[in-house]
Amino acid sequence: MDTDAIEVRDCTRCSALCESRSRIVNGVGAADADLLFVGEAPGENEDAEGEPFVGRSGDVLTDALRDRGLARRDVRITNCVRCRPPENRDPTTEELANCRAYLEREIDAVDPEVVVTLGKVPSEHLLERSVAVTNEAGTLHDARIAGTARRVLVCVHPAATLYDPSQRETFADALDEAVSLIDDGESGQSRLGDF
Repeated sequence: MDTDAIEVRDCTRCSALCESRSRIVNGVGAADADLLFVGEAPGENEDAEGEPFVGRSGDVLTDALRDRGLARRDVRITNCVRCRPPENRDPTTEELANCRAYLEREIDAVDPEVVVTLGKVPSEHLLERSVAVTNEAGTLHDARIAGTARRVLVCVHPAATLYDPSQRETFADALDEAVSLIDDGESGQSRLGDF
């Protein structure tokens, strides 16, 4: 699958986001990943570098993946909203809705075994209900995304582990569960441990 087909090159749907962004931040990683991680929106570092989950929270995610035998290139990492909200605020309901088709197109094209939501905003956005992330981290849910049945695993945001060390185990356990779900299936992805 050609990732150019799912990249957003120009969008002016959200005036506040167009003013606050320096670039559109598209998803990165394998175009046929078994695990697709969905965050909320680009932050300052992501906006500057043009890649989701870089900086401190990105390091947490990258290290956690490596500890489980995966590299960033083995998974897909994206966001609900592709432009940085002003002052890193949460994206509004309207902004999430404006970007939803881009996210759905990416999920459909990648066709992951499991979609892992990183934090409250993506969890609630994709499950379309209120989510108590800490309590539900590591739980698997069935959801219809763009008319297709998907398995969605709730996870705390990697940044939560930086601000609240008690979340480290919750984060780790959720990632362990995500990896076990693809290990139980017929995954075609290579693992770092295979080399």
